[in-house]
Amino acid sequence: MKEMLLAFFRRHYRHLRDVAFYLLTLGIIIISTYVAVHVTQQNREKEQSFLVSREIPTAEFTVKEKPIYVALQEAGLSASRVTQIISKLSSVADTRKLKPNDTYSLSVADGDFILLVLMQGFKRYYVANVEDSLVAGQSEVESKIRVQSGSGVIQNSLFNSMLKAGFQVPLVLDFTDAFSWTIDFNSDTRNGDRYAALWEEYYTSSGEIIKQDLLAASYFSKASGETTYSFYFDGEFYDETGKISRKMFLKSPISFRNYRISSHFSYGRLHPILKIRRPHLGIDYAAPVGTPVQTVADGTVKFAGKKGGFGNFVEIKHANNYITMYGHLKSFGKGVKAGAKVKQGQTIGYVGSTGLSTGPHLDFRIKEKEKFLDFLKMRNRNSAVRDVPKEQREEFEAVKVLYLKELAAAKQTPLAKEGEVEEMHE
Repeated sequence: MKEMLLAFFRRHYRHLRDVAFYLLTLGIIIISTYVAVHVTQQNREKEQSFLVSREIPTAEFTVKEKPIYVALQEAGLSASRVTQIISKLSSVADTRKLKPNDTYSLSVADGDFILLVLMQGFKRYYVANVEDSLVAGQSEVESKIRVQSGSGVIQNSLFNSMLKAGFQVPLVLDFTDAFSWTIDFNSDTRNGDRYAALWEEYYTSSGEIIKQDLLAASYFSKASGETTYSFYFDGEFYDETGKISRKMFLKSPISFRNYRISSHFSYGRLHPILKIRRPHLGIDYAAPVGTPVQTVADGTVKFAGKKGGFGNFVEIKHANNYITMYGHLKSFGKGVKAGAKVKQGQTIGYVGSTGLSTGPHLDFRIKEKEKFLDFLKMRNRNSAVRDVPKEQREEFEAVKVLYLKELAAAKQTPLAKEGEVEEMHE
C-alpha cells in the first residue's frame, strides 16, 4: 500500500504541486481581501468618528461687512499666513474687483487655516489647506433648469413695458434679436400691442437666475391685426411657416433701448445749430451717451475717424453698392478701423455728441450707388430665405405645436411667478 501511494505521487507530482500552489495562492488572496476590507472599515469608522467629534467653525461675511484680510487676521492667523492665503486666492480670482455684496466663508480651527470660499456672481473660488500646503481653484455654481413664460401689453416702449412686467434685460434683448429683420421696435410699436415669450431658465438652489435662453416669442400688432412668431430650432429662429429670413439690413442701427427718432430724412430740414434750411439725408436716433451702435449689414470699414460736423464718424461699404454712415459717435467699437471686416449686428461705435450736435444722438445715413435713401422707407432688403431642412420638418412642426400652445397660455396671464414652472425638456 505504501509503495502504491509513493508510485502515485511520483506519477502525479507536478500536477499535485500545481494544485497545491493554486490553493495556497487562493487562500492568501481571500485572507488579504478580508483583512483589507476589515481595516478599511475600521479606518472609515474612525474618520466618521473624527468628523463628528471635531466641529469646524465656519463664519460667513460679505466683502462690505468685513474685508477678507481682516477676517483672516481676526481669526488669529499670522500676517505672513494671511499674505499667503490672499496671494493664493488671487491666483484664481481677481481680488481687485471684489464687489461689496460678494460673500465668502472662512473656516479656521485651533489657529489653523482650513478653508476659504469666495462667491463672485455665479462662480465659487476656494483656497484650502491640504497637508499644510495651500491649494486654490474655482467651480461653477450648481444650477437647475426650468421653463418660464410671460406676456404683456406695450405702454410707451417695448423695453420699458417688458422691464415693468418683470422680464430681465438680457431676455428682452434676445426677444428683439429674434425679430431683428421683421420689426423695428421703435417705429413699428404702438400702445396696445401685445407680446409673449417662452424661455429656458438656469437658476441656483437659492433661486438666483444665472441665464435665460429664449425658446419662442410672439408679437401682436394692433395696427395691422397680425401676429408675428419666432421659434428657436436647431440654432436659428424661424417663423411659423418654417422659414428663416436673414435680410441684408437690420431694421435699425440701434437696439430699441431708450431711443427715439428725433429727425427724419428730409430735403429741407432746418439745421438746429446753423439755423438754415438744408437737406438732412439721414435719420437721427436720439439715445443716451454710450448706447451701442451696430452695423446694419456685413461690410468693410472705409473710414473711421473725425470728419467735420459729423464728429467721430464711421463709413462702411456693403454688397450691392450700398454704403452706410454713422456720425456724432462718442467712440469707436473694438477693432473698427479702415479695412476692417464687420458683421451684421456688430458694435461699431457708441452714441455721443461730437461735431455739430445739440445733444447725444446717432446720425445714420445710407446710400446706393452714390444716391442717399430714406432707410425707413426702403423696401429692397435682399432677403435670403431658407426653410427648415426637409429631414427635420416633422421635428420642427412638433416643437412648433408645443411652443404655440405655451405662448397661447402665456397670453392669458402676466409674467409667470417663481415656482409656477412646467418642465418641458430633459
